[in-house]
Amino acid sequence: MASIIDVIIFSTLGGLLSLIGGIFLLANKKQAHLLASYATPFAAGALLSAAFLDLLPEANEQGSIERALTATLAGIVLFFLLERFLRWFHHHHDEHDDKHEDANASLIVIGDTIHNFIDGIAIAAGFLVSVPTGIIVAVAVAAHEIPQEIGDFGLLLKKGFSPKKVLLVNILSAFATVIAAVGFFSLGSTSIEYLDVALGLTAGFFIYIAVSDIIPEIHKQTNRKLARTHTFLLILGVVLVGLVTSQLHNYIDAHGEAVHETHETSEEHEHQ
Repeated sequence: MASIIDVIIFSTLGGLLSLIGGIFLLANKKQAHLLASYATPFAAGALLSAAFLDLLPEANEQGSIERALTATLAGIVLFFLLERFLRWFHHHHDEHDDKHEDANASLIVIGDTIHNFIDGIAIAAGFLVSVPTGIIVAVAVAAHEIPQEIGDFGLLLKKGFSPKKVLLVNILSAFATVIAAVGFFSLGSTSIEYLDVALGLTAGFFIYIAVSDIIPEIHKQTNRKLARTHTFLLILGVVLVGLVTSQLHNYIDAHGEAVHETHETSEEHEHQ
């Protein structure tokens, strides 16, 4: 059973690890773009593996698979609508670029904060199921955020933000992950009646990001050698996260059973 401490630790780690890409950009643009190039396809594989091999099977165990799949579909549509709104709003202000530089920069920060908040809810939903699921979700979240943060850092630098201000703004935005994770976990730990729905929405979120945002970027790659590398990294993300998911669940389950048996044995000795 996960505790609030687990949620705080892993949501904080997930938020901070996602900033690695942005920090690389501030230190060395060439290395940052190389990192983004390799991290992006791996993140797509990690997200798909987490969604199909962990979240949806757990949703089936926690409640109704029909309800979970409906929530997955709803999650895909909701995140599509959210992204369309943010992009429409961004392009609307781009028509008057000179007058709305501050508004555009603010929109980047707001969009990133909303994204981080949703990440926090996803991490909390994972920990409401078990520690292994929570860890897998946190890893998948961090993996897909690394290339995205490189883009956000770059856009804010182009808008005229100083490197120090860009870093500070993104650190503050990353705390939205922790706040959402702690809040949702606290609410969910008292009532997990709709946990299958929460897991389904999270799976929809992961599937949408991988299939809509990341994989099309991989297909745009014209360099054959790099395209093969990206394909390999996507498959590696699927396989690696799948193996980690299986091994982590097996280890935690075995450890939990051992602790439970030890506890029962000690109780029997006390009664005797």
